[in-house]
Amino acid sequence: MRVIVLDTETTGLEPKKGHRIIEVGCVELINRRLTGNNFHYYLNPQRDIDEGAVAVHGLTSEFLSDKPLYEDIAEELFEYLKGAEVVIHNAAFDVGFINHEYKLMGSEQVDMASWCEVTDSLHMARKMFPGQRNSLDALCKRYEIDNSQRELHGALLDAEILSDVYLMMTGGQNSLFDDESSSKIDLTPKVLDTNRPRLAVIKASNDELALHAERLSFLAKESGEACVWDKINSK
Repeated sequence: MRVIVLDTETTGLEPKKGHRIIEVGCVELINRRLTGNNFHYYLNPQRDIDEGAVAVHGLTSEFLSDKPLYEDIAEELFEYLKGAEVVIHNAAFDVGFINHEYKLMGSEQVDMASWCEVTDSLHMARKMFPGQRNSLDALCKRYEIDNSQRELHGALLDAEILSDVYLMMTGGQNSLFDDESSSKIDLTPKVLDTNRPRLAVIKASNDELALHAERLSFLAKESGEACVWDKINSK
C-alpha cells in the first residue's frame, strides 16, 4: 500500500490569477511506514510573489531565481505520484494548482485525479471532529504531535508533519509492539514449579456468614426477588 503525503507552496491563492507553485514536498509511506523516498523541489515561478504569501512561507523571488521551472520536474512528479494514494490537507487548493501547471504546459496530465487517488485529510478531519478547528496545527495539538520547528510553512516539512497526523487519524499505532521490542519478547511457555507452597485459603467465619445472609435478605426484600447468590445456592 503506497501513500504519498503532499504539500505545495505558491505565489498566491488563485491559479486563475496567474499564481504558480514555488515548492513541492512529498513523503512516501509504504505499509504505513516512512521509506525516506521523498520528493522535494523549490521552483522558479517566473513572476512576483505576493507579500502575504512570503509572510507565510518565507520564499522570495531572489531565492527562487536559480531554481528549476515546474516543467523541468513535471514528468518526474507525475511518475512519482502515479497510481498512489495522495494525501493532501485541503486538497482542492493543491490539486487546483497542480492541474493548472500541467495545463500551462499543454500537457495531457491536466486532471490529477485521473492518475492517482486523492485523499483530503481536511475533509477527513471535519468528519471526525465536526465543529472543531481542523488546521494542521490544530490536529498536531489534538494528537500531541510536535510541530515546534514549524515557524514558517514549508512544503516538505508540512508533508512530514501531515504524515504523522494522517497515521494517527487512520488508526494510530500499528501494533502493540514495534519490530525491535517484539523481537525481544520471550514467548516460551512457562512451567510452574510443582514444589511451590500451596496458597492459603481463608474461609469466612460463622459471624461473617451470618452478616452475609442478612445482607442478602435485605437486598431480596428491597428488590422484590431473590438475589443472584441465593439462586445459585439453591441449585
